[in-house]
Amino acid sequence: MPGYHPLFPDILSLNGRWHADRTALVAGPRTLTWGELNGEANRIAHGLLAAGCGGGERVGVVMDNGADTLIAMFGAMKAGSVVVPVNTTIADDAIHALLADADVAAVFASPPHVARIAGDVRKPCRLRLIEGEPGAMPAGWEALAGWRAPHPAHDPDVAIGANDLCNIIYSSGTTGQPKGIAHAHGARIDWAHDVAHALRYDSAARTLVATGLYSNITWASLLCATLVGGTLVVLEKFDPGQALAAIERERTTHTAMVPVQYQRLLEHPDFGRHDTSSMRSMMSVGSALPERIKRELLRHFPDALIELYGTTEGAITALAPEQAEGRVASVGKPLPGGDLRILDDDARPVAPGEQGEIVMRTRFRMAGYWRNERATAETLWTDERGRTWLRTGDIGRLDEAGFLYITDRKKDVIISGGQNIYPADLEAVLMQHREVGDCAVIGVPSERWGEAPLALVVFAQGAQIEERGLLEWANARLGKQQRLAAVERRDALPRNANGKLLKRELRAPYWPGSA
Repeated sequence: MPGYHPLFPDILSLNGRWHADRTALVAGPRTLTWGELNGEANRIAHGLLAAGCGGGERVGVVMDNGADTLIAMFGAMKAGSVVVPVNTTIADDAIHALLADADVAAVFASPPHVARIAGDVRKPCRLRLIEGEPGAMPAGWEALAGWRAPHPAHDPDVAIGANDLCNIIYSSGTTGQPKGIAHAHGARIDWAHDVAHALRYDSAARTLVATGLYSNITWASLLCATLVGGTLVVLEKFDPGQALAAIERERTTHTAMVPVQYQRLLEHPDFGRHDTSSMRSMMSVGSALPERIKRELLRHFPDALIELYGTTEGAITALAPEQAEGRVASVGKPLPGGDLRILDDDARPVAPGEQGEIVMRTRFRMAGYWRNERATAETLWTDERGRTWLRTGDIGRLDEAGFLYITDRKKDVIISGGQNIYPADLEAVLMQHREVGDCAVIGVPSERWGEAPLALVVFAQGAQIEERGLLEWANARLGKQQRLAAVERRDALPRNANGKLLKRELRAPYWPGSA
């Protein structure tokens, strides 16, 4: 007899039935119960179905943090649509590329982003909806509130299977070859169960959401809170003073932030003036938490800080606060049920203390990269027993007790403030300037962001532009979170016999101890 395995569309309906009066969401002036949130999501779902945008069609969400953003995403889930949350901080061309790659049938947008995408959703969408009340609308767009209102609030009759896609999360705002990480509904519910266990979630959890709703980091908070029927307290944007005030006012218990956010909390003059004693689970994720910041957080929140290492593709380890003594630099062990190996360049396991690529097995691995079978195949490794593991592209080592330490990155990616920045994207922009002969972008240490992108540039013969001018020119064309920290002039860049940039050699002077 088949078992009973409710997915998130079911969980939302069950919360709306059994916890109808419990507060689900606090977002600015709006407070919604689970009954109200489920009803509003159902209106979205019925509207999408009526427009032919359910049944696996992709729905783009280009929205700022707020109640309507969460309602739109949950509504798309309940319609059987595939949610495509878009990072609003990336450049306009990158947004266009992601929406085109996902082949979206509908787009939800906040007013500030409508002009950014209005003329360049490359597939004719059945629906283009603007957050807000009816009024003067750009051609082809409708007001979300007016469109949603006539649709019923009861649960839609939609059959959704564990292998049906739930979402596609893009790992960067690339303008060339976007790579969408697709997750099935079954994997998302398994992920939430495992992460909720690690983060100590229960029905009394009140989660402060201080990161963008487009991020997989934020989805961990959203789905864990939904799973247990807790409360989400969503900030429109991160401000350390407002975050501290919200913790005290809302008596939040859980949060997930990137290291730079924790650093800004600690540095804020109001830190210590607000009552933060309600916090019992503070996840740090996105990039390695600097030891200085980690020790300071453990001093203030000795029982709350949990560092997670992971990939959106489906690899996670966690270091609980009681495990941190003597191994502050570690990122912990796999979640229960997960497994981890360290492989050398010949895909053979290495001994404790030796470095190699981290590969993991979890029950919540991605379904694959959206319409990119080659990339999917390249990220998988099969062991001697025929079992499939996920390559992380990160280099690490295990100590004798099995705790993981991240030491390098095999993939050419910069993690700045918890956001992935792909140097190839930045290099492509720099090479558009006629006075740039060659360039390389590398990550260098940043006290605030963990890493920051630095451009090493060989200027063309006779170039008139200086480093400062090129920096301003490039940053004007890059997304907010992609911007270069500096430009440095080079006479030449090291390359191997095949012409490949030797980035490890370029990075070495900036990272003490890196061979």
